[in-house]
Amino acid sequence: MSKGFRLLISLILVLAATGTAFAQGPVQPLHTEPTWQAMYWNNTTLSGPPVLVRQEGPFDANLDHNWGTSSPDPSINPDNFSARWTRYIDVPPGTYRFTATSDDGIRVFVDGELILHDWSDHPARTVSADKYLGPGHHLVVVEYYERFGEALVRVSWAPAPVPILNWRGEYFNNRTLSGPPALVRDDAQINFNWGSGSPAPGIIGNDGFSVRWTRTLSLPAGFYRFSMTVDDGGRLWVNNHLLIDAWRDQPATTYTGDIYLPGGNIPIKMEHYENAGEAVAQLSWFTLVTPVPTPPPPPPPSAVIVDDTDPGFVRGGSPTGWHIAYEGYGGRLLWTRNNDRVRPSYNWGRWYPSLAPGRYEVLVFIPQRYTTTARARYWVSHAGGFTLRIVDQSASGNRWVSLGTYWFTGTRSDYVSLSDVTYEPRLSRLIAFDAVRWEPR
Repeated sequence: MSKGFRLLISLILVLAATGTAFAQGPVQPLHTEPTWQAMYWNNTTLSGPPVLVRQEGPFDANLDHNWGTSSPDPSINPDNFSARWTRYIDVPPGTYRFTATSDDGIRVFVDGELILHDWSDHPARTVSADKYLGPGHHLVVVEYYERFGEALVRVSWAPAPVPILNWRGEYFNNRTLSGPPALVRDDAQINFNWGSGSPAPGIIGNDGFSVRWTRTLSLPAGFYRFSMTVDDGGRLWVNNHLLIDAWRDQPATTYTGDIYLPGGNIPIKMEHYENAGEAVAQLSWFTLVTPVPTPPPPPPPSAVIVDDTDPGFVRGGSPTGWHIAYEGYGGRLLWTRNNDRVRPSYNWGRWYPSLAPGRYEVLVFIPQRYTTTARARYWVSHAGGFTLRIVDQSASGNRWVSLGTYWFTGTRSDYVSLSDVTYEPRLSRLIAFDAVRWEPR
């Protein structure tokens, strides 16, 4: 038994002999060992001299006892007992979350402050509280009582989760964003030039690391230009769309990507890896002035056009899923949000032309706006069967896009069909339904 522990026992016996009550608050010992110093009473109020005093647990261990319906020791009753555990902890400065699970009552003091108080009869339940701890030693005192039935007490502490108000930065000590991150922190912005150093000295290496930043931005509808500078690799997703892909070793290089955003909460994700040498990761964006669409050249007189306002266009699905915008070909278009798979209420449109039998090239008009999908799935029904053509509407604004040349029968079996099923994340994309034209070839 150490000298410090003997002093503590002597102090307890003196207090007991003089009638000092133990239930008025935690004992402040002159010294504690790097293990729990435990005191047990055969009452629920920590009153009088303790029946048992002992040291418990290895160095730096959490407090963890589950006695069930048994007793902590033959000298202690299985019910109607109480205990006090005391020790110092030494942790790096920071905010820590203290968690206590008990059956029955428990209270936890840190440096004399009561931070957890659940002093009542109850089945096993858990409470927690956060407290900032500065440098140096910190006194932890746990008081507990058991009324009857099961007996359980657990107390632990760990760094509190980082509150993320800006960018959630997840840092990995590998180049592949693999495994749990070595560091998670709140980054005010992505504007880093670490040179040959580390993002977090002592935690993240100077080379061979990777980072993932995520955030949801509230942005008004409009066109945006995103600019990413990286050394080495970088990738950028905007509204779940891979806008920039530069995942390779390279000196500091700037990439830009333009995208139309529908407005509202827009998820942004940027990934970066550093191989060796200099390390740079920067991201910025700004709103582009909405371009005034230049009217496409007029179609040839021989072309057959079916617009979304013509009798040859039919649609189906959820009535509330369709929206009208007064722009595009002929001054009007329809649009919907996408589905990630075929659902009972998915929306679809179909264009039926009046054709003479023959060979035609099929073109679809893609408006400037309401076109954020990269996977618009057009089906062409022709004399030879059905052909699927996938069009990136987000990259094809204000122009006609060819779906190919086919033989047509001149009957009702000639048509072009489009649905809102794109297999992209649900409701993350806008799909425009405008005009289709057939040109003799």
